[in-house]
Amino acid sequence: MTSVALAFSGGLDTTVCVSLLQEEYGYDEVVGVTVDVGQPQSEFEEAQETADAHGLDLHVVDAKDQFADLCFDSVRANATYQGYPLGTALARPVIANAILDVAEKEGCDALAHGCTGKGNDQLRFEVVWRASDLDVIAPVRELELTREWEQQYAEEHDLPVQSGNSGVWSIDTNLWSRSVEGGQLEDPNYVPPEDIYEWTRDPANATETELVEIGFENGYPIALNGEALSPAELIETLNEQAGNHGVGRTDMMEDRMLGLKVRENYEHPAATTLLTAHEALEQLVLTQDEREFKRAIDDEWAQKGYQGLVEHPLIDALDGFIAETQTRVTGSVTVKFEGGQARAVGRESEYAVYSEDAASFNTSGVGDITQQDATGVAKYHGFQSRLANAAAEAAESDDEGDGE
Repeated sequence: MTSVALAFSGGLDTTVCVSLLQEEYGYDEVVGVTVDVGQPQSEFEEAQETADAHGLDLHVVDAKDQFADLCFDSVRANATYQGYPLGTALARPVIANAILDVAEKEGCDALAHGCTGKGNDQLRFEVVWRASDLDVIAPVRELELTREWEQQYAEEHDLPVQSGNSGVWSIDTNLWSRSVEGGQLEDPNYVPPEDIYEWTRDPANATETELVEIGFENGYPIALNGEALSPAELIETLNEQAGNHGVGRTDMMEDRMLGLKVRENYEHPAATTLLTAHEALEQLVLTQDEREFKRAIDDEWAQKGYQGLVEHPLIDALDGFIAETQTRVTGSVTVKFEGGQARAVGRESEYAVYSEDAASFNTSGVGDITQQDATGVAKYHGFQSRLANAAAEAAESDDEGDGE
């Protein structure tokens, strides 16, 4: 008997895949695997209902804490892609590894996902799976299915479908972010209705303000308003608090790995807050040289994270540099929620590369350095550019003279 482990959410794509894996690919058994990376409880209930209606054996794997730890690694790397925090991208390798573990324990012959051939997730799943000896099946991609075809197929075969707005939107939710795409959102000029958002209040109605203090140790967020919380607890609490102030919405045209531009809508209240706070603390404790060099390191980490390559050897090397810089990123940051924004309005650390006395306008010097000592620096500053400009002007004058 042949069996295949399917990444199963209970949504339209994976629901249709169950039947196709049996009818078109000939597998005797489909083992469904749902991985908990912070989805709402309702999604697990819907997935179980859909699995029961299918007669599908469903495994639910708890990877929430593992995913939260990876999210906090991304905070230390200030990881964003084209301006938004990585959520779905970081979740996929965690999910893929969990599904692979189940497949190997159940003695499956293959692994399957419901990703299209146009998106990023196919690559993020398969970079993990293709390191195994199991076959990889992608029915939606291989059979070139469209969403309209899937909806019609599900209706004709009376398949239970649980997906946002009756399957019109494609919604992916995890602890770190919530993404909404598809349907009318594929039109870049379509103004999305307010009801596509669940985590964030309309910023136009967020008139209240609130201050929160976030504690960091070695670059990791560890506390909220003085209370120590686990990564998952901290994220969940901030998602609610910051989301209530309309913090963390992104509506963008995103460049996918395959080169396509796509319209994406994201919600990420906690991620926005923690990334803002972490960067503010780095501004206080890292030197200018460290911060400028780290920017390139962070960008490369984010790029690999977006590609789902969190197990790439380069990530280990980047993490080595990041970890060294984070030994001093310990302290607290006060963030203000106001009008859909999260702004750092205070920061404190014993490692601050800052002297209030030196920076103050009310002191005449900096230690044993007087203001007059800066005169020599001021004279040299820009000397080479002045010399270059003067040489260019002299050369132009000579050319004009020769022309006469």
